[in-house]
Amino acid sequence: MNANQLEGTVKDAAGKVQDAVGGLTGDVDLQAEGKVRQLAGKAQAKYGDSVDHVAETARNNPIGALLIAVGVGFLLGKLM
Repeated sequence: MNANQLEGTVKDAAGKVQDAVGGLTGDVDLQAEGKVRQLAGKAQAKYGDSVDHVAETARNNPIGALLIAVGVGFLLGKLM
């Protein structure tokens, strides 16, 4: 588990707590903040999953990763 996955999971859990507290107290703003925090946490965790997947793919197929990086660099060079 990388830092983004961990932080995302923590934010998601904090958002759930904040959403629940807002629901119990009737504070709509607190509840909305909780839902936004949950969404941000889930997005950050997904980003961490993607980073892990890319790193694993690069470790398993270094030649393919190198060729993709060269291709992306070539296209960016042409765009500039």
